[in-house]
Amino acid sequence: MTEEKKSKSAAYDIAISALFVAVIAVCAWIAVPISEISITLQTMGVCLSAALLGWKRGLAAVSAYILLGLVGVPVFSGFTGGAAKLIGPTGGYIVGFLFTALLVGIACDLVRGKSKGKFIFVCALSMVAGDAVCYAFGTAWFMFMMSGKGNPYTLSAALATCVLPYIPFDLLKIAVATALSVALKRFIK
Repeated sequence: MTEEKKSKSAAYDIAISALFVAVIAVCAWIAVPISEISITLQTMGVCLSAALLGWKRGLAAVSAYILLGLVGVPVFSGFTGGAAKLIGPTGGYIVGFLFTALLVGIACDLVRGKSKGKFIFVCALSMVAGDAVCYAFGTAWFMFMMSGKGNPYTLSAALATCVLPYIPFDLLKIAVATALSVALKRFIK
């Protein structure tokens, strides 16, 4: 590959990753507060980014998104940003996005170029697994943070607060992210 092609490829990678940072941020701003944890489209944006960009660029997009939020850019839900959001009760979910992107990106990379049916199946299954990983990080962190406030949370109480109410919405987001991944993958190099 010539230097010019490498430069164009690197510029494309940066531009497409930046586009998906914006997609994740917009998805975060679409929020419905139902308790301490809002229903947002963030996980859909993370899964879509990883499925379309693959694990390297998808993880880069999610990392850039988190770093922007960490330095105070209001990219998180509720138009918030800053380190306080990461160390707050929902910070574990944001950290979990990294592992969700890694898992979904690797799985989708393995079936990229394979049959449409195989891509759909692996994509959807990896998003379910990625959401489960995100739930694990988020719920564990939520339990830790809430227990520190003198309000100990049992695992069953935390699951009732942090997971069970969100499963139907997350399944819908996974279906939409999978459909969008299939429809848009031919446009992403």
